[in-house]
Amino acid sequence: MQIPHFPQSNHPIVKSLFHHGDQDLVTLFQRHPEQGKYFTAIFCRYSPIVFTLIRHSARSPVQADYLFALTWRHIFYELRGLDLRYNSAAGSSSFQNWLINQTAICINQADLPPVESIHYDLLSAPPPLWCYLELALEQVPPAIRLMVVMAQTFHWSETRIAAYLQAEGEVISPAQVRVQLQQGYQLLEAALPDDIRAIYLGEEATPGKQESEMDAVPL
Repeated sequence: MQIPHFPQSNHPIVKSLFHHGDQDLVTLFQRHPEQGKYFTAIFCRYSPIVFTLIRHSARSPVQADYLFALTWRHIFYELRGLDLRYNSAAGSSSFQNWLINQTAICINQADLPPVESIHYDLLSAPPPLWCYLELALEQVPPAIRLMVVMAQTFHWSETRIAAYLQAEGEVISPAQVRVQLQQGYQLLEAALPDDIRAIYLGEEATPGKQESEMDAVPL
């Protein structure tokens, strides 16, 4: 099982942060939650170590990718309250040890679903993008959010989504579902940090291209 390569490591925004130490990146991440580049830089720096620890604990590559993503999701939320000041003398090794400990917690507590139940694609939605998509999804109106999740997580067709909503008492056609899904993708993209859109969706992408890329991202 090879360590995955993430092209965003070579993005100029990410590369511009390589000179920062771990404590600086963590501090910047905590101070600027509206920016995603600091967490992405941390991810790019330490993803090989985390994946190496995980790959032997999962039964299949699909489960390993999913556990890897879940681990980084856990790290993302734990980082918000992490205080490295008391371990500043230890420098990078202190943060690396913390990451290793967090990874071990996730491995030990993991209750992974069977492969056929996993709808996550590591290359389509690397952990930083997944984390910020999750935050952005919380800003989408509930009804549209439900449709987006049905379409992206469960791969339901517009007809099936409409039938489900009609059974729940909602008067809606497949064509209306299609319109609201596109609105949802646009709202979701707009709620993402600018730098995350630049790193993962492409700074030079046209609006139509961006919509199609969001449409292909599993949640």
